[in-house]
Order: sequence, then C-alpha cells, then structure tokens
Amino acid sequence: MNHAQLTALGRALRVLGEHGEALSADTPDAKLHEVKADLRRALDRLEESVESTAPTTRCPEHPSGPVDQSAPDLCLLCETRRRTARRAEFNGPAPQQAPAGPVPSRYGTHGDRPQPQQRWLPELWNGQAWQLCGTPRRDRREAELFIAAERRGPRPAMAYRLVLEFTDYEVLRVWGIPARTGSEPTGGP
Repeated sequence: MNHAQLTALGRALRVLGEHGEALSADTPDAKLHEVKADLRRALDRLEESVESTAPTTRCPEHPSGPVDQSAPDLCLLCETRRRTARRAEFNGPAPQQAPAGPVPSRYGTHGDRPQPQQRWLPELWNGQAWQLCGTPRRDRREAELFIAAERRGPRPAMAYRLVLEFTDYEVLRVWGIPARTGSEPTGGP
C-alpha cells in the first residue's frame, strides 16, 4: 500500500466514523443512502490498496501456505515441523552422519581419476605422414582384423601400422613430504 492509498483510505474511514457518531433512531433515509455511498467508497479504496491474496492460514510465517485442516493454525508447513519434533521426542533424534575424514579436495582424490586406458590405433601411410584410419579399438585382435580388411579393400594404402596408446597418471614431482594427519587440531588420532 503506497502513501496516497493509505491517505485516501484513512480519509474514507474517518468520514465513516463521523457518520457512525451522527446515527440515531430518527436518521432520515437520505442520510443512510449517503452513509451507504461512503461505505462503498471506503470498501473500494480498501480493495485498491490490498495487493496480495487473502491469507489461507492463520500462520504469521506462512499466511498463503498450504492448508492442513487438522493443524491449529491451518498451516501444513508448521504442522509438519511440529510433527517431526514430536516424533523425535518418541523415537529419539535422527542419527547424525559422522564425518568421513578430512574435507575432500575440490580436485578429487586418486580414486576419482579415470583408470589407465589401453587402445590400439590403426594408422595408414598417406605418402607423407601416418594418419588414423579407423576407430581406436580396445582389443588388439579386433584392430588387426580391421587392418586386414582395409588391405583387402578396393583402395588399400601403401602401408598400415598398429600403434599401442597407453595412458596413465605418473607422478613427476612432489613438493613437500606427504603425511597423514588426525582429525584433532593437535595432530593426534
């Protein structure tokens, strides 16, 4: 509600208050019609100033939240929280996960890295350089059969070769001395 709406609504309600003080048993109908028009004006001002929907629950934290008819404040979210607390009273607290060790590195550990791969690359001589002539194979026999089929094909190359590609991680240099540390800040177990 902005300041102009607040001012207009306050003025309309003050006019209604004055009408209420002036009402008596012998108030003429013309005056009652005037009260009715002022009352409609005040309701219109109130309708303009209300921006959100009417609350569905009596919960101050979640006024438009989901409804649970069995909850005292009709709020499903708060009632779920209360039920969880009651369940914890009877069953005990939920088991806590123990930390699995030191904080994991953002770069991962050795076990997270891919395993070494061995692939057989069929290559052909194009007259100037060796080039890959087929999909790398995991099985040597399958790669040799592929080269044999290429040699029997309609346009065989001058030469073929089978290259073993082996990738692995190799430690080249270590800075410092790796040592295991305990979970205690003093270095104990």
